[in-house]
Amino acid sequence: MKPAFIITIDTEGDNLWSKPKNITTQNANYIERFQILCEKHGFKPTYLTNYEMTIDPVFQDFGKTVIENRNGEIGAHIHAWNSPPIKKLTSDDFRYHPYLIDFDQDIIRAKIDYLTKLLEDVFQVKMKSHRAGRWAFNEIYARQLVEFGYKVDCSVTPYISWKNHLGDPEKNGGTNYTDFPSHPYFVNLDNIKKPGTSGLLEVPMSVIHRGPQFVKNKINNTSNKSFISRVYHKIFPVTMLRPGKYPIEDLLALVQRAVDKKYDHLEFMLHSSEFMPGGSPVFKSEKAIEELFSDINILFAQIAKHFTGMTLHEYYKQFSKARND
Repeated sequence: MKPAFIITIDTEGDNLWSKPKNITTQNANYIERFQILCEKHGFKPTYLTNYEMTIDPVFQDFGKTVIENRNGEIGAHIHAWNSPPIKKLTSDDFRYHPYLIDFDQDIIRAKIDYLTKLLEDVFQVKMKSHRAGRWAFNEIYARQLVEFGYKVDCSVTPYISWKNHLGDPEKNGGTNYTDFPSHPYFVNLDNIKKPGTSGLLEVPMSVIHRGPQFVKNKINNTSNKSFISRVYHKIFPVTMLRPGKYPIEDLLALVQRAVDKKYDHLEFMLHSSEFMPGGSPVFKSEKAIEELFSDINILFAQIAKHFTGMTLHEYYKQFSKARND
């Protein structure tokens, strides 16, 4: 069997980068075009869905159709600042976007409990797949996912640190993934960077990094705006399988590297709002959206030659079976 191609879409409100006080969900009307493109290439997206999209009627109808036709999966994605139960953490949570890991353990558990039950009630399927909001993950979070029956997480971004990206300004920033595995592994609940026996499969984002790792580790202990950091990242860029943030030529090079190195999986990501003109800072116009879809079509055509499409949970089942055989 060909290795797996996993499409993950952080399914969330419109242009959250602008930090709106009133979150809208007009991008729900634009997702179907992407779904049709995926099906054209034989791929099955996993829509990792947050609170405001879960309660959006348009996305509800879309998600139910995807599930009914077995053309994709609905999973969970928690933005702690507006996902019930609401617990104010900073002077302005809609400005700072605190991470779920910034909250106390009881609030972490309550927010996972609420969104999981809401998603399962709306879509009438068990939630199995998850990605943390703003990539922020830790051991407390992982233990709660296991408790609520999740089987697979995809929050890890190898070679990338989010420590300089603050949530609560009084806390320690995001998660540093610079020395995490780049291959899938069952998580050790006492140290999520190490393999263990928890039954929660971590499927890291597809990221390539060409620079020396020991230098990268040193860089990530400095400000991401420092001169040495800027020079380093210019010489040794990191590429994630994420259109718009990285040029199509780099994405195709990442795919070819995955083929040459015989990677077991490729994982792609975008935000649902990036399919809508003005839904993100990158794709502001209809022209930008057309260019995005053109790039995705080229990328998917190349990937389809070497990989087979799977949802996150389908990949979990294949990985578990291969391990047990």
